[in-house]
Amino acid sequence: MSAVPGSLDTDQQPPMTVPLRHFLVGLGFLLGGVAIGIGLVVDAVPGLGTLAHVHLLLAGWACLTIMGAMTQFVPVWSGVTLYSQRLASAQLVLVTAGLVGFSVAFVLGTLAAVAVFGAVMLAGFWTFVYNIARTLWTVDSYDVTERHFLFALGCFLLVTIAGLVLAVNLTYPVLGSLPVGHVTLRGTHVTLAIFGAIMTTVYGALYQLVTMFTQTDLHGIDHHLQTLEELGHPAGVLLLAAGRLTNTSVAARVGGVLVLVGAVAVGLVLLRKLYEMQVEWTPMHSRYAVLGPALLLWGVTSLPAWVRQPTAAEYTFGAAGAVHLLVLGVVGFVLVGTLYHIIPFIVWVHQYSDRLGLEEVPMIDDLYSDRLAATDFILLLSGTSLLVVSDIAVSNTLLAASGGLLVTGGVLCFTANMVLVIYNHSPQSLDSVLLGAASPRRGQSGG
Repeated sequence: MSAVPGSLDTDQQPPMTVPLRHFLVGLGFLLGGVAIGIGLVVDAVPGLGTLAHVHLLLAGWACLTIMGAMTQFVPVWSGVTLYSQRLASAQLVLVTAGLVGFSVAFVLGTLAAVAVFGAVMLAGFWTFVYNIARTLWTVDSYDVTERHFLFALGCFLLVTIAGLVLAVNLTYPVLGSLPVGHVTLRGTHVTLAIFGAIMTTVYGALYQLVTMFTQTDLHGIDHHLQTLEELGHPAGVLLLAAGRLTNTSVAARVGGVLVLVGAVAVGLVLLRKLYEMQVEWTPMHSRYAVLGPALLLWGVTSLPAWVRQPTAAEYTFGAAGAVHLLVLGVVGFVLVGTLYHIIPFIVWVHQYSDRLGLEEVPMIDDLYSDRLAATDFILLLSGTSLLVVSDIAVSNTLLAASGGLLVTGGVLCFTANMVLVIYNHSPQSLDSVLLGAASPRRGQSGG
């Protein structure tokens, strides 16, 4: 694999600390979400701990990773300048402060504070949407990745509005006089978050990343599958969300089928590119190799449930018991796999790219520990598999506990590997990357 893919204009990227700070904070939320998950298993988390657990993983780790990646790669891929670096920093502060307070309020049961911190978090996400939208506004014509990102930004707006209304409704019944209830709005909120904001971003990025890092091109049936997904998935998300909001089964059924067809289409394209791959296998490819079958399995197994009762609460994430398959098998593995390239890539460009050709420098994939990467892959894959089997086996406690421990170990190994990349190779110290101007080493040079 080349040190820097030739199609990327790295001169357009923001300072190194901007995306890395998002990733580090996101990893912190990942660890926090895992910790609360363990606490829930042993019944040690009070209040609405499950909601704190879910939001730390999805709004925290998944969304902050997406925010950092978009802030980094929209300018690089699109060949434009990021609209505002200050807004990029502000979005992280707002989302972080909002989510920390939001989660603590859930655990402590202080529901009135949930809405307050939810509003802060909304301000952060809207700052992110505005910054990226203004950046994309300067692009002459949109490719498939940019079109996906624009739809995802719209979903970020809608999902945060729905989330704030749900938070307010916990203490002030604002939905009491409306035809829309708390349960139906919650189903719409989850739909827009998982399938709209997160999955749409994943699909758009994969069209760039998979072809780039397998050194292949879309050809033949790939173009038909891409068209099927690009047309069907956004329409499906909106129909499924609207159907769940209004409890209209027909709309939700059609939307759900379109979402599942899109997932299968992306999974097939991904597997075809991995089969045709022309480069050396890396940890990123290994995790994408899990993502492809996970997408296909989730799509096929969820079809009967969404055809029968797409608005039922137990089928919010697809088939009954499909939560771990979707959240870990799909979202988890694609984020981990992508970060195995993005974090070393950013560090490499700022630390070693100027030395290339003048002295011997490491390649991007040399920056992380192969041993830790292999360990976290085995732990995450085996742990996720046990959790998925546990879901199918009517919540088998022993399988769930074993799977949870393995996933926890995998998360710790992965986090350590990424932090060590920054610690060992970054031109700035770890605290400078994380704290920015507040760091005692502010005077050091770097991003």
